[in-house]
Amino acid sequence: PTVVQAARNNSHQEASTLARLDHPGLPKVSDFFANEERDYLVMDFVPGQNLLEIITETRRDARFLDEATVLGWMDQLCDTLSYLHSRQPAVLHRDIKPANIKLTPDGRLKLVDFGLVKPLDPDDPSTLTGLQGAGSLPYAPLEQYLDHLGHTDARSDLYALGATLYHLLTGNTPASAQERFLIPESLPPVQRINPAVSPGVSEAIALAMAPHPKDRPASVAQWRQILHSSDSTLPMGAGKLSGNDWPASLRENWWLLAVALALLAASWWMTFN
Repeated sequence: PTVVQAARNNSHQEASTLARLDHPGLPKVSDFFANEERDYLVMDFVPGQNLLEIITETRRDARFLDEATVLGWMDQLCDTLSYLHSRQPAVLHRDIKPANIKLTPDGRLKLVDFGLVKPLDPDDPSTLTGLQGAGSLPYAPLEQYLDHLGHTDARSDLYALGATLYHLLTGNTPASAQERFLIPESLPPVQRINPAVSPGVSEAIALAMAPHPKDRPASVAQWRQILHSSDSTLPMGAGKLSGNDWPASLRENWWLLAVALALLAASWWMTFN
């Protein structure tokens, strides 16, 4: 009962946080209630298609989405995430992916599905909570699987945003973070799949999807500037680690390897059992 009550208190706290949010890129939360053992959020209905549906249609037509259009969408998402991350305490979405982003008939993107939202206050451990789950594998960074150690921050949402941009421009679901950790070559460069993507955008995606949080930009706003830089200031290969780079990184981030191996073992078990 104590654990259940604690979880319910956390849910109330998170619902209260969401109810205070007011941004054109977010659905408005109007109510929160409990029914037996389940908690529910009441949000505005958001019309339109989600971006995964748009990607699917584009693939069916054997074409790629226009880069300029997609970058316009990224601007909207960056605005929304910058707003969330600037709250006191900061709010992390933790499940950014094409299926959780809707394009309304008037061209506005809405970030939906806040089932994994997390108010983040490093000075108050009681706020370091989240609902069950760790996001969606192709879009979640490794550190999100060790959330109880407090590793997630705004850079975790940035990883998911970069993975979403990768999916939008290539039409391919990105390799998961643990697969990339064990096999760095498992994520083909964007331009190898879609040569029409500009080099600066391709490198910005790689930077956002860097396996280690310390190798990503510190904020969504900083990454947005890089994304729109006419002359890429990134060294070629930024955001990617070669096989020779892993040993030094592992000494500093042993927990990343532990998570990757644990997830790989779990995937193997589910496949053969």
